[in-house]
Amino acid sequence: QVQLVESGGDSVQSGGSLRLSCAASGLENVRYVFGWFHQAAGEQREGVAFIDSYDNTFYADVVRGRFTVSLDRADNILYLQMDNLNIEDAGMYWCAAEKTTARVTVGYRWLTLARTYHFWGQGTQVTVSP
Repeated sequence: QVQLVESGGDSVQSGGSLRLSCAASGLENVRYVFGWFHQAAGEQREGVAFIDSYDNTFYADVVRGRFTVSLDRADNILYLQMDNLNIEDAGMYWCAAEKTTARVTVGYRWLTLARTYHFWGQGTQVTVSP
């Protein structure tokens, strides 16, 4: 069974940076897509950043240019580097994984939807103060 454990959430001031980590275990020797999802207070859970088995990445418009997703394949650790944080970035962040050979660059919407992903971390809280 795939298990994902997030860490790195913290409280920062607007304009600051954080690096979230997601340690994955139990991965099979198959291709996965990994994603980061964000839910602000009172809003829906939204896909933020994704990386596929071919090292393609995709970002939501609101974070593109500020966030960077990467995967350490040797240690199976997914990262989300978050720079120039603003108050709209605050909330819960989850990492997720799905077994698929799909490429995020194809642009199929289903790859950005939470319901696509069967494996989830426990979430980590990010607070951004003005």
